[in-house]
Amino acid sequence: MKLATYKDGSRDGQLIVVSKDLSQAHYASHIANKMQDLLDDWNFISPQLEDLYQSLNHGRARHAFAFDTKMCMAPLPRAYQWADGTAFLNHIELVRGARGQSVPENLYVEPMIYQGGSDDFLGPTDPIRCPSEDYGIDFEAEVAVITADVSMQTTALDAVSAVRLLMLANDVSLRELTLHEVSKGFGFYQSKPSTAFSPVAVTLDEVSDVWIKGRLHLTVNSTWNSRRVGMCDAGTDMTFGFGELIAHAARTRNIRAGSIFGSGTVSNKAVEKNGKKEWPKGYSCIAEKRAIEIIQDGKCTTEYMKFGDTIKIEAKGRDGLSVFGAIEQRVAPMNDPEPVATVDAKGGKGISNSADSAANLGTIDSV
Repeated sequence: MKLATYKDGSRDGQLIVVSKDLSQAHYASHIANKMQDLLDDWNFISPQLEDLYQSLNHGRARHAFAFDTKMCMAPLPRAYQWADGTAFLNHIELVRGARGQSVPENLYVEPMIYQGGSDDFLGPTDPIRCPSEDYGIDFEAEVAVITADVSMQTTALDAVSAVRLLMLANDVSLRELTLHEVSKGFGFYQSKPSTAFSPVAVTLDEVSDVWIKGRLHLTVNSTWNSRRVGMCDAGTDMTFGFGELIAHAARTRNIRAGSIFGSGTVSNKAVEKNGKKEWPKGYSCIAEKRAIEIIQDGKCTTEYMKFGDTIKIEAKGRDGLSVFGAIEQRVAPMNDPEPVATVDAKGGKGISNSADSAANLGTIDSV
C-alpha cells in the first residue's frame, strides 16, 4: 500500500492512504491519525489500512479525493531517529579521490553512518531555505526506509525484515561547511540541514519485483533546473544493503519503530569506453559531478545550487508509473515565505503565509 501525511497545521499531520497510481487518496483517521500510530501497532493497524487501500484502488472508497502532493508533509514528519549511511562506496571513492584521499580500508567491510536531525523534516514541495548561497547548497538523491523495532546485536537478515516502508529522500548538504566541521573531528551538524522526503511511502509488496536483498533496483532520476542530470540505479552498485546498514546501527543500541535510515547518495560506477572512464548514468549530487570533473580535467566547473534553482527527484516502476511521487523543491533564502496549502479537520483546503512549508510549486519538466 501507499501512505502519505497531509498538512493540517499540526506537527504530525493527518495520515492518508493513496491509490496505487497516486491519483486518489482517503483519510485514515478512523483507523490511525498519524504515521507513528501505524508504526507503533503495525500488525493490528496495517491490515485495516490495506483494506482501505484496496477499496480505494477499486473505486469503492466513499470519501476519496484527488491526491495533491503540495498538501504533503514528509510521510513521517518527525522521527525518533534519522540515520544516513554510506551504502554506495563509489560516491565516497569519487569525492575522496578528487581531494587526493583514499578510502579507509574498514569502510569496505562495514558502512559508516551519521545521525542527522529528525525533528524538522521537509515535505516534498517545501523549499530548501538557506541563509547563504555561499554555503555550497547541494541536493542528494537517496533511498530511505522506515523500520519497526530492531533489537541490539541483530543480524543483517533480521534487520532487513524490520523494514516497513520505503521512500525517497533529498538529503540536502551544505558542502562549503562540511570540511570545516569534520576537520574538528566531529560532525556533521551545520552542514546537514533539514532532509526532504517523497510524498508517498510504500510497503515492500508494492516493489516486490525490484526489492532484492535489501536493495531497491529502480532508477532514481534527478532533474536540476529542468535538466535531467542523473538516472542512477539504486540497486546495482549498492555495496551495503539496508539490512547491513540497520544491523550496523544496532550494534550497541536498540532501534525503535519509526526510525529512518538513508542509503547515502545513489551512485553508479564508471564504465570503460575507448580506454576512458565514463559516467553514462549521470550523478545524484553536485559534489560527485565536481569530483568527476576534477578527476577528468583537473578542475571543477559546475557550481552548487543558487537561490531559485529547482530539483526534482523521482523513481518510476517497470510499469512507467511514479512509485513514490516526486520530490520537487526550490532553493530559497530564509526570508522568502510562500503561500502554503493546509487542510482542516474536515478536509477543506486553505492558504496561509507560513514560512515553514510551501505550496504552489509547479511541475519541473524533465529534458
